[in-house]
Amino acid sequence: MNPGPDDPLAAVERGMVRLRRGMARRRLGKAAIREHNLPVDVQVLHVVDVVDEGPDRPGQEMNVGLVAERLGVAPSRGSRIVAEAVKAGYVRRVASQRDGRRIRLELTDAGREVVEAARRTRHTYIAQAMKDWTDEERRQFAALLTRFVEGHQG
Repeated sequence: MNPGPDDPLAAVERGMVRLRRGMARRRLGKAAIREHNLPVDVQVLHVVDVVDEGPDRPGQEMNVGLVAERLGVAPSRGSRIVAEAVKAGYVRRVASQRDGRRIRLELTDAGREVVEAARRTRHTYIAQAMKDWTDEERRQFAALLTRFVEGHQG
């Protein structure tokens, strides 16, 4: 089935592909690093962002496996880039509060500073894209996008 140009699902799909290209973490990550003169590699910035997002559900803890899953990399690759983030001083490993034999990840103060700098860059990018929108349009879009993402995550 080849959807027509007026098909809303086709329009959303095309828009999502364009959005993904335009907001690719690598592109925005490099912009954040450049704009804020951050002494961090893009891969480490991805780890810091993921750890900042926190767990998906109550009782879950941030760990290397969850970081690897969110980044779409093999567990061994996830372990290596988490180790880089730890070595750089942005993430620390701490004993799990649920099981002392397990390790969870948390941001350091330096990691939170990196997150805030990257967030400022993303906010600027989004604000520019929505500069001609009314406050009501921004609220509607935020509500619909949140609903879409929650439905996508199932």
